[in-house]
Amino acid sequence: MDMKRINAGKLRAIGYDARDKVLRVELEDGSALEYLNVGAELWRRFSTSGVAWSFYRDNIEEEFTSRRAAARNAGAARAALDDLFKPPGESS
Repeated sequence: MDMKRINAGKLRAIGYDARDKVLRVELEDGSALEYLNVGAELWRRFSTSGVAWSFYRDNIEEEFTSRRAAARNAGAARAALDDLFKPPGESS
C-alpha cells in the first residue's frame, strides 16, 4: 500500500488498498490504524480533502471499525534507537 505523507491534525500518513478496501492512517504518536470495508469514493474524498483531520474525525473515525496495525519500519526504528543507546564500546 502506498502511503501519502500529510501533516493534518494528528495524521501523518494515509493510504488505501483498493482491492481489500482497507484504509490505513498513521498518527503523530507513531501508531497506525486500519479501517476495513472503506469504499473507493470515501478514500478519494478523504485523500483530496483540504481538511483531512476534520474529514477523518467526521467520516471515518466514528463510522468504521478500526484495528491496530504495526507501524511501518518499526524494526528499523527500534534498531536505530538500540544503536543510539548502547553502552560505550559495545558493537552491533
